[in-house]
Amino acid sequence: MPLRILITGATGFVGGHVADACVQRGHGVSTIARANSDTSRLEQQRVQIHRGDITDVDVLRKAVADVDVVVHCAAKVGDWGPVEDYRAVNVEATRHLLEACPRDKIQRFVHISSLGVYAARHHYGTDETEPLPVRHMDGYTQTKVESEHLVQDAHRLHGLPAVILRPGFIYGPRDRNVLPELAEKLRNGIVRYLGDNKRLMNTIYVFNLVDAVFLAIEKPQAVGQIYNLTDGEAVSKRQFFETIADGLNLPRPSRKVPLWLARIAARVMERRARRRGATEPPRLTQARLKFLGLNLDFSIEKAKRELGYTPRVKFADGMKETLEWYKKTVSR
Repeated sequence: MPLRILITGATGFVGGHVADACVQRGHGVSTIARANSDTSRLEQQRVQIHRGDITDVDVLRKAVADVDVVVHCAAKVGDWGPVEDYRAVNVEATRHLLEACPRDKIQRFVHISSLGVYAARHHYGTDETEPLPVRHMDGYTQTKVESEHLVQDAHRLHGLPAVILRPGFIYGPRDRNVLPELAEKLRNGIVRYLGDNKRLMNTIYVFNLVDAVFLAIEKPQAVGQIYNLTDGEAVSKRQFFETIADGLNLPRPSRKVPLWLARIAARVMERRARRRGATEPPRLTQARLKFLGLNLDFSIEKAKRELGYTPRVKFADGMKETLEWYKKTVSR
């Protein structure tokens, strides 16, 4: 049965893919987009556009008035900048969106969070029972934790049928931010392994994530639950970077920096950058240290067991598609 689905962040990477899949399945799709946003792709698919900012309460009320499902993908991402800037989008906009939802009409509220909400340490099969830290190392992860609390409260106190999804590092076609940055760093030979390059990544192909979104919408048992999501494969840092380097004919990273030394360097670089009021992050931050140096292995057994989530695209195939898109679209 066709649903009316509001997708926040549909002009972005993840939200755009969710919107494509919803249209292909015959659902009615709407989104919120600023006046200067490129919505041409969405308009071609006859997606309804509510012009305005996601922080505008009136825009949110209009957007949710006649929908059955909300998929909340919009977020301010990054590892640098005042926490208040992240909180305005990731927390306050989420709060207003939740308050605007007509609870007698919304059939599902799917909140896209992140595996970044877990503590910045080595993880070996960490599952959803792991308590989250009260304080985090950057504005993004801090506010993603806070936004999760809001969604959980909306379900617990007001009965909103909400689901929280925690994907890992998302890759795939139409990523115009992270992959191009990684490619540029590989091209310039500045990627370093921090510690053991056999430590694991927490990758998830964007189409595997889209599959999980539909499971969260369709499965009654998903309501009130939180799910870790990855590709379900053991992908090492070395495999990850060498796959990108080889696929783009770039030099493979070869140098290693001891993790203890990288921790010190990250603290020093961040302290100096804050002291001079830098608007761009230093070369090494705590978030980048986590990405490059920590073992990031998370269990997806709960999603498999309760949702029937089975990642259908393997890392090698997903990255191949991603790199083919990059070569045709970005690196020309």
